[in-house]
Amino acid sequence: MIILKNARVLDANHESDQSLYSIVIEGNLITDVSREPVSQPGADIIDVAGRTVMPGLIDCHAHVIASVAHLGSNSRLPNTFAVLKAVPILEGMLNRGFTTVRDAGGADYALAKAIDEGVIAGPRLFIAGKALSQTGGHGDFRERFDNSDPDPCGCSRNLGAIGRIVDGVDEMRKAVREEMRAGANHVKIMASGGVASPTDPIGNFQFSVDEIKAAVEEAHSHQTYVMAHAYTGAAIRRVVELGVRTIEHGNLIDDEAAAVMAKHNAYAVPTLVTYDAMSKVGARAGVSESALKKNEDVRTQGLRALGILKRHGVKIGLGTDLLGDMHQFQSDELSIRSAIVGAFETICQATKIGAEIVGMAGKLGIVAKGAFADLLVVDGDPLDDISVLISNQGEGIAGVMKDGVWIRSAFA
Repeated sequence: MIILKNARVLDANHESDQSLYSIVIEGNLITDVSREPVSQPGADIIDVAGRTVMPGLIDCHAHVIASVAHLGSNSRLPNTFAVLKAVPILEGMLNRGFTTVRDAGGADYALAKAIDEGVIAGPRLFIAGKALSQTGGHGDFRERFDNSDPDPCGCSRNLGAIGRIVDGVDEMRKAVREEMRAGANHVKIMASGGVASPTDPIGNFQFSVDEIKAAVEEAHSHQTYVMAHAYTGAAIRRVVELGVRTIEHGNLIDDEAAAVMAKHNAYAVPTLVTYDAMSKVGARAGVSESALKKNEDVRTQGLRALGILKRHGVKIGLGTDLLGDMHQFQSDELSIRSAIVGAFETICQATKIGAEIVGMAGKLGIVAKGAFADLLVVDGDPLDDISVLISNQGEGIAGVMKDGVWIRSAFA
């Protein structure tokens, strides 16, 4: 048993709460959060001396296998190399305070299992397996002159590839079933053009209505949901009305699409930092000139999108979508958002809303009895200065605990 005493709690239920609490941790669970002193024989009592204790952060859009910024090159990495290069990416995320990550394409069950069993260090990993793309869609990273066969099916995988090509209703059903069989927690489809792919303009619709319906139906039959890469208002409206639960990016959303999302209780996962990072270092990281141009077209509009979503009451999770060396900028998503919606709302997006998105409401993203003991101990108050969570990519965080075990700590 661990007891953190004299802790100032910060989560969605404790805004500007100056009371000092005792947080009791048994095994991997929080068993009590009390304003009264708690004493248990044999407990490891740690005085955090008024520091902030908050839930571990949740990144709802990451590609942990994307160790190379140019996704076409990443997909050609030898399998062993692709996995080994993911190990420091995962460890870096955990050390920044991201104790849970929803992978949006690429990570597989074996990688998640390796983390669960302690073989490698990393956050809790909720995986999509391979993202599903149509031929010539956002998951098809072949250049126009490249007629080679992409990753053809679930039984022949290049582990560095974040996606696979699926065309037609029957192929869609089979692909979803294959990803579910292989251990996916959710389904990812590419529903519009994208920045990093070479042959699809941002405004493209991708997948037919019947293909999307098939993906949603198959996901529901497996008691899960579909997340969709989509940029424009038209693409967003289309897939949300067909049953997609979360919209990724959404930079070009309009009021009509945001209203549709609110009506259908769909979640938004903007990924603002990826455009900022790509504009800074994308060229030297090997990102193509055409991708950099598309990136600039959507970068500033992503900031505006956050305001539109907020105005319509759409629930917003935090995502980053970083690639290659740009993973080092993960924490900067917090500062970009807080400048628009404020520190408290940003923290709620990165904790409580993230937990809802991954289906773990009440178990992750809060400091409360019955929740998993995924906690950060922070010097200072993130509401006064959110940079305490960001400085040197998490070095300002005094302690990181996952599943009741210290990952690093100034106290233990």
